[in-house]
Amino acid sequence: MNHTNMHKNSGMVMVFALLILLSLTILGVTSVASSLMQSKMAVSMERSSLAFDAAESAIAGVIFEAEDKVVLADANINDPLSDARGGNQLDLTVQSLSCFEENDWTNRSVTSAGLSKGSRHVGTGDYVAQPAIDSWSKTAFLREQPCVGSSNVIGGSNISCHVFIVRGCGQLKDSNFVVANTLNASVFAPAAQ
Repeated sequence: MNHTNMHKNSGMVMVFALLILLSLTILGVTSVASSLMQSKMAVSMERSSLAFDAAESAIAGVIFEAEDKVVLADANINDPLSDARGGNQLDLTVQSLSCFEENDWTNRSVTSAGLSKGSRHVGTGDYVAQPAIDSWSKTAFLREQPCVGSSNVIGGSNISCHVFIVRGCGQLKDSNFVVANTLNASVFAPAAQ
């Protein structure tokens, strides 16, 4: 009788041990899967953040060139706002300033070499190399309007505000998606005749 009870007890212990082992295995597999998912999410967020930084840098590049005294003084080089003002006016009711559109707006690229005074930054290249990220921007002229509250300061009606839109774009080389940001800029300039 004791011998039979011992076999039953050791059988129960074995079943109990197998259940604990199965539970630990499931717990381990779940933890590994969760860690892998969190790692992928962190990498994705980091890459999106880099692409957004590239888009922001492209916008900053337009402002940098538009304020560069060397570019502004050189008759052979147009700054991006002057280029955009000389192009077609963007009608936001029927058009969008797409990162992939190639026509009607001036384009600027920013590379890992950064920005230097006295030049246009139109060369293509990586914003960063690891991972490889493109950075570019598009600038379009929106409208000319009275400068609200500034007529007494700037003296007369022959000065108006020229409004531009700048779309900065950043894209990882192996991605179908672009991260974009937009800036509106208003510049005092002579009114169109």
